Amino acid sequence: MIPVPLSPLAIDTIGSPTLWTLTLAAVIGLLVLDFVATRRPHEVSMREALAWSAFYVALPLAFGAWVWVAHGQSVGVEYYTGYVVEKSLSVDNLFVFMLLLAAFAVPEALKQRVLLYGIIGALVLRGVFIALGAAALQYADAVFLLFGLILVVTGVKLLRDAVRGEEESVDVDEMRVVRVVRRLMPVTDDYEGARFTVRRDGVRALTPFALVVVAVFATDIVFAVDSVPAVYGITGDPYLVFATNAFALLGLRALYFVLESALSKLVHLSYGLAAILLFIGVKLGLHWGHLTWTSVPEVPTLLSLGVIVGILVLTTVTSLIASGRAEKSAEA
Repeated sequence: MIPVPLSPLAIDTIGSPTLWTLTLAAVIGLLVLDFVATRRPHEVSMREALAWSAFYVALPLAFGAWVWVAHGQSVGVEYYTGYVVEKSLSVDNLFVFMLLLAAFAVPEALKQRVLLYGIIGALVLRGVFIALGAAALQYADAVFLLFGLILVVTGVKLLRDAVRGEEESVDVDEMRVVRVVRRLMPVTDDYEGARFTVRRDGVRALTPFALVVVAVFATDIVFAVDSVPAVYGITGDPYLVFATNAFALLGLRALYFVLESALSKLVHLSYGLAAILLFIGVKLGLHWGHLTWTSVPEVPTLLSLGVIVGILVLTTVTSLIASGRAEKSAEA
């Protein structure tokens, strides 16, 4: 049985109150900027999507350079590794978002506003989970083992679904959250722009736009359960955990339109993400074992970065090869 300390343990963090304040202000400012950019519903061109994506990739890379210079190589590697993990998991988010937007028949002009609400929900949920995780880790090292088990179970499930090769789809009428919302309020058949509610025959009713936003929020909860333990497997610093999550999520709106057509070609994505989750789950288990018995080895962060990047590169290459062969077979 593992003893639980009566007083909280100290957590090393680079997040001073000033840095936390500046970071939160920057995140809010970027969200406001996104709201301004999407205030007029319109179809997103590839040029616009690429420009925003470049901005949201350059920003975290530049911030990581500052972390590296200000706090040393070790912290810098932790940040970049955490960011790569969160960014790769966010691509899986995008695939589910794509299925939801298609199932709800969201008009092209409204897609980026739905994605923006989904990002805000994800940021709030990740913040809550990060705070709870940090508090739990202060009191018991066994939380690392719990996080590791969560990731292993998720990775096994993802791998099992990938091996079965089941076609993923979303049936709106079968979604539990949709059924609950429809019992609470009537829902109109047609979109009314980005409005959440309208008055019909003297009765306030939800629009399909509100319904799809609620569905996206529900998926945010599932992704937060996997994402936060994954990055805690890279770094125990709550500030770095939040920063990597925030930077990975903020660029999702633009990245969706860049990868919308390419996502279907990443046929081995689930295998790669499953391998990453399993690897980090084992890493967390070894970390807990090292804290309990010093003879148990740990996986260095730099090695973790190499393994994760290697898995992503291998998955991308094999996906493109498999997709290319499938297209040639279809043409033949």
